[in-house]
Amino acid sequence: MKFGIDRLLADPALRKPLEGKRVALLAHPASVTADLTHSVDALIAAGLNVTAMFGPQHGVRGDLQDNMVESPDFTDPTYGMPVFSLYGEVRKPTGQSMGTFDVMLVDLQDLGTRIYTFITTLRYVLEAAAEHKKTVWVLDRPNPIGRPIEGLTLLPGWESFVGAGPMPMRHGLTMGELGHWFIDLLKLDVDYRVIAMEGWQPDSAPGFGWPTERVWINPSPNAPNVMMARAYPGTVMLEGTTLSEGRGTTRPLELFGAPDIDARAVAAEMRRLAPEWLDGCLLRDIWFEPTFHKHVKALCNGVHIHAEGPGYDHAAFRPWRVQALAFKAIRALYPDYDLWRDFPYEYAFGKLPIDVINGGPGLREWTDDSAATPRDLDAMTQPDEAQWAESRARFLLY
Repeated sequence: MKFGIDRLLADPALRKPLEGKRVALLAHPASVTADLTHSVDALIAAGLNVTAMFGPQHGVRGDLQDNMVESPDFTDPTYGMPVFSLYGEVRKPTGQSMGTFDVMLVDLQDLGTRIYTFITTLRYVLEAAAEHKKTVWVLDRPNPIGRPIEGLTLLPGWESFVGAGPMPMRHGLTMGELGHWFIDLLKLDVDYRVIAMEGWQPDSAPGFGWPTERVWINPSPNAPNVMMARAYPGTVMLEGTTLSEGRGTTRPLELFGAPDIDARAVAAEMRRLAPEWLDGCLLRDIWFEPTFHKHVKALCNGVHIHAEGPGYDHAAFRPWRVQALAFKAIRALYPDYDLWRDFPYEYAFGKLPIDVINGGPGLREWTDDSAATPRDLDAMTQPDEAQWAESRARFLLY
């Protein structure tokens, strides 16, 4: 198959509208061609006049580990062009940076999860392009976790940098498709084009969204493999808790744990409460010691969620429910456990991080209600999932 960047480079007719234009590139370390040439080098070698670069969270170079660590603007040492940060002093491109180009090419590898901030950056770019009468092209890339849908829809008033709009946690769209959805949602008048992929088969084994012939490159520092991407719609909720999500280990966001839980008991309680929610993955109790971040240098007992191997069933795996079930099990075993963190998450002040992550308080309230059952969470969530499946259908390009 071919990604959007590879099709653009291979077809002079696709590049022809860019002749005589000043081109900007929004990119990160995973913005590479099939032979692992970075997109900026490949575009310049193809003769395009690349006059600026833009970087999302974690920076163009992907050098910044944690959330809420901002990147500065700088001058690219190879080409001498300005590199503007969209996770620094600004989140939305300003007039000054918008004046450096005519067409912005967006070449970002996404993870298919609402909270992953690259889709919010796409929204802000489209809004700025409409305001400044600029053109935006998305060079489309796979959604590595395919088409499945899961989670509660973000509620009105809960928009944030990790909540770009009213979609569920696992949205099942590509960046190019999301661009069309944002334009429709926001009623934007913007010149927009998608350079589509060729041959993407999101329902096919063994990748189920990620073509296994392509090299995986971390789109952000703690996204080391496709198994993490599969678990992420659930494990990202751990960022709103006191539990470790495995930052500071070699398998971040595939596991959870803490020094003061019994992982075998937690996994057993998960199986007792809703065994059907655990279809499609395998749980394994583990020990780990984070080298940084939460519980640094403390021995933690935890659970590894294995979305891989013969135990993985793409259609059955529901990572958001798996992680929700873990919270419910911990609350059942340890009713007074200090589970929810309280700090400004992604600059959303006055709201608990777990609620910001979920786009509303529903998941937390369900967890904390001792009388609420897994069936109750399904009853809340399934209508949202069905509505999203219907509303997104007209934006599917593949």
